[in-house]
Amino acid sequence: MSLANLLSELDQLLADAQARFSAAGGANEVEAARVEFLGAKSGRLKAAQKLLGAVPPPEKPAAGKRFNEVKQALEAVFSSAKETLDSSADGAAQGPAFDITVPDARARLGRLHPLTQTIGDMKEIMGRLGFSVADGPEVEDEWHNFEALNIPGDHPARDPLENFYLSAARTATGSPLLLRSQTSTVQIRVMEQTRPPVRIVSMGRVYRPDTADATHYPMFHQIEGLLIDRHVTMADLKSVLRLFAMSYFGGDDVHIRFRPSFFPFTEPSVEVDMSWNDAWIEMGGAGMVDPAVLSAVGYDPDQFTGFAFGLGVERVCARRHNVADIREFYKNDVRFLRQF
Repeated sequence: MSLANLLSELDQLLADAQARFSAAGGANEVEAARVEFLGAKSGRLKAAQKLLGAVPPPEKPAAGKRFNEVKQALEAVFSSAKETLDSSADGAAQGPAFDITVPDARARLGRLHPLTQTIGDMKEIMGRLGFSVADGPEVEDEWHNFEALNIPGDHPARDPLENFYLSAARTATGSPLLLRSQTSTVQIRVMEQTRPPVRIVSMGRVYRPDTADATHYPMFHQIEGLLIDRHVTMADLKSVLRLFAMSYFGGDDVHIRFRPSFFPFTEPSVEVDMSWNDAWIEMGGAGMVDPAVLSAVGYDPDQFTGFAFGLGVERVCARRHNVADIREFYKNDVRFLRQF
């Protein structure tokens, strides 16, 4: 074979390979082109290499040089086609290119439940008035829930129909356990372990089998305040409640009204009403701690006096935000909760 014919064969081989690799649209087509032109056993380049032996010896150097040039060009065309295929696959896997000019989708932020916000506000206000926060268990024994609070065994408040007794749980002495009906249990636990003066608030869930309506719920939250010291009077109680109400509702247009009432653990006892924006609303009970309660925890009632109050968190929160039905707080309706 003459040199001219060989060079023509190599040029045609390179042209065919460039056209074939350029037209390959997928991995299978690129691989098929590689086998056709660069295959080790039956590729067209391998066949062209065999033609080198038929070139006259004086022309072999030129023939060999051109063969190597075509071989390198074929390998470069194959590498380019493979890289193009790989970059296309990466782009498809990564999705569309990031466009910094597209407006960001604003993430929806959650917020605290209004009752949680109210409890936090109450803690902060009472903290400024010198009260520290105390916690206690929600499952209580009869001593802390009734007896230490001067509620005798025959009192209607201990009726099983008025409480959530736990049928499967009892104390070590066999006394039944129940879900606490008031956070006053915490003040008993604190006074049992602390000598006067005592100035605490306790907040948490309490449980009573009430029918749910606009102002009642079987589970609700209560804030209990207790101050024990020498020479504590009802005037101190009213001052603390008014300062609390003024701080929580804001402004001076807040008034406190006491109405005579009865609770076994306070004497005298009162119902507390708060006036805000020319409307009165019942907020809870209060009074001077009964001497029997002080004696039950080892305090001398001749030396120490104190007051206690219990306010419903739901009622306070509802009053502040003009919510007519406290059941709204437990429906988990995002449209309602989003406004707080």
